[in-house]
Amino acid sequence: MGKVLVVIGDGAEVIDTMVPFYRLSEDHSVVVAAPEKRTYHLVQHEHDPGWDITVEMPGYTMKSDIAFRDVDPDEYIGLVLPGGRAPEFLRYDNDLIHIVQHFFAKQKPVASICHGVEILATADVIRGVEVTTIPRCKFDVEAVGAKYLNQPLVISGNLYCCRFKRECAAWMKAFAQDLQRREKESTQNKTLS
Repeated sequence: MGKVLVVIGDGAEVIDTMVPFYRLSEDHSVVVAAPEKRTYHLVQHEHDPGWDITVEMPGYTMKSDIAFRDVDPDEYIGLVLPGGRAPEFLRYDNDLIHIVQHFFAKQKPVASICHGVEILATADVIRGVEVTTIPRCKFDVEAVGAKYLNQPLVISGNLYCCRFKRECAAWMKAFAQDLQRREKESTQNKTLS
């Protein structure tokens, strides 16, 4: 069972985080990483017809298994960047940025949803890459040279992006299939060696 890193921080969106956590736990060892090893507060986002912006409410809490500074990215086969408000703050963590850059340098699968692209933009790994995210993050990706596509799922090489939590199923299905395919190929290559 390969290890997959799921990134959290205070303000990570509940569904954006929990769907990958539980789905990937079916076939992989999921490790939760954050700025520090402690409990974080997840949030729920709702679209209230009386509001012009998304309404944010407290959700569940989740403990991280490891601090970003202690992550050895070579140990992991996949990376998940959930949305919510957390990426707005997490993108300033240099250890996380180095982790993200490692995954792109090694062409390992990365899954990003909603505001997760803010971390990718800061890491300067999506220049010239087709991505999707919520429409409110279109500027963030275009400002760093990515090509924004307003569609439910965009797969660009090793990157799997989706916009909204209601699109998590197809996003995680495609990401999990790639992880399984890569693990199978790795096992076959080791057998042949």
